[in-house]
Amino acid sequence: MNPEKLAKLQAQVRTGGKGTPRRKIKKTAGSSVKEDPKLVSTLRQLNVQPIPDVEAVNMFMEDGKVIGFTNPRLSANPSANTFVIAGRAQEKSPEQALTEMISRMGNFGPESLSQLAKLSQGLQANANVGDVDEDIPDLIPEDLAKSTTDLNEAD
Repeated sequence: MNPEKLAKLQAQVRTGGKGTPRRKIKKTAGSSVKEDPKLVSTLRQLNVQPIPDVEAVNMFMEDGKVIGFTNPRLSANPSANTFVIAGRAQEKSPEQALTEMISRMGNFGPESLSQLAKLSQGLQANANVGDVDEDIPDLIPEDLAKSTTDLNEAD
């Protein structure tokens, strides 16, 4: 383009003043999430109070998997043993969850790491438990149970 024409066009451009169109304001969608009114009323009935500044929650399941929440909204009523965790859940392996816990607990010192090591050993011991029925005692001795079944068969 010709530099003279470009200078003339630039002189005609106005960014405000009389006769210029108004600039439209872009409305950004609010990121506030509306909670379900039924959930809010139920939580109010349970009398749970919010617990602030929780970075992560890990739930260790019986099958060995871990459900992890990062930056959850945590509410609790300790007297009723009621805890409410709200947030995005991720399924993790126990090794992954423990490494994340170690990285978070590094600030607290070696005593917390030793407690975490005891926790991981306890989880491994629970995973190796075979038959649970061995721990439950018999309510009726075997001799008495055989005699009662013999009587029932005779009828």
